[in-house]
Order: sequence, then structure tokens, then C-alpha cells
Amino acid sequence: MSGHSTIYNVLFLCTGNSARSLLAEAYLNSLPGTPFRAFSAGSHPTGAPNETALETLKTAKISIDGLRSKSWDEFSAEDAPQIDFIFTVCDNAASEVCPIWPGHPASAHWPFEDPAAFVGPEVEKRAVFLEVFRQIRTRIDLFVNLPLQSLEGMALQCELNGIGQQPSAKPLADSTS
Repeated sequence: MSGHSTIYNVLFLCTGNSARSLLAEAYLNSLPGTPFRAFSAGSHPTGAPNETALETLKTAKISIDGLRSKSWDEFSAEDAPQIDFIFTVCDNAASEVCPIWPGHPASAHWPFEDPAAFVGPEVEKRAVFLEVFRQIRTRIDLFVNLPLQSLEGMALQCELNGIGQQPSAKPLADSTS
């Protein structure tokens, strides 16, 4: 990889690190040619990825190799990768006291409904996961297309916050897609 431009490390945080943060990590890492490497962690990890989250990624033909539910403490250790961007993807993690991150990474809150909390028929549960995954992909697609070299400090922070405020539009009622 010598001669390659800077790689930016992105950490997606959630409480359980079993669904939303893993979906975001896997999706960002699946995008070819971006200068980003994604990780995810939780404040109180469940210890295992959510099965429906894994199915959602498989359906999208995204690798689930190496995905695991882990504590955010791993990323505050001395030998951890330096994190450049931190995104909280659930309301619980955003209100928790986070570890102090070396290097003062840019951070933003990108809230998503918790698909793992859905109770109902399996087909509806899969639909909720797919919808949340669509919202995650939309925000990450906006993020990877930001002109990072020309954005500095507050301008970058405004852009990141703006992405988090994107409406979580529901799909159109007709199913012609």
C-alpha cells in the first residue's frame, strides 16, 4: 500500500454493537476505492452479531468475515488504531460518557431506529433491518463523497452533523423497485 493516500479510520458506536454499528462497519468496508477503514464497537456489547443483521449483509452480498460484537474499550487501548471519525448510531450511545479518544477525532450523531428491538413476524423484522440498512447506506454514501481535503474543522463538523440530520425517508408505498 505504499504511495497510497491517507487512510481515515472510522468508528461506528452503539450500545450493543450487534446490528446498526456492524451494518455500518461492513458497508463502509465493502466500498472499493475509498480512503476509509471502518470499525465498530459498543458501550455494552452483546457479544455476538445479530443474526438478522448478518442475513441483511449476506443479502446485500457484503462480507461478514471478521464481524464481531466488541467493546469500545478496545479502541481506547494504546495499540488501537488512531480514529479519525466517530459516529454514534443509536441514541443510547450518544448520551453515554465515551472514552477519551486520542487525536480528537471528528464526531457526529447519526441516529437510526434499532432494528433488533423490533418485535413481530420474521418477514416484517427483515423489512425493518433492510430499511435501517438503506438509511445507513445513504448516510455513508454522503459521507464518503465529502471533499475531505477541502473541508476543515468547523466546516467538516457541520457537514457531518448535517448527514446525521438526513430524514429517514420511508420507501414509497408502491413496490415497483
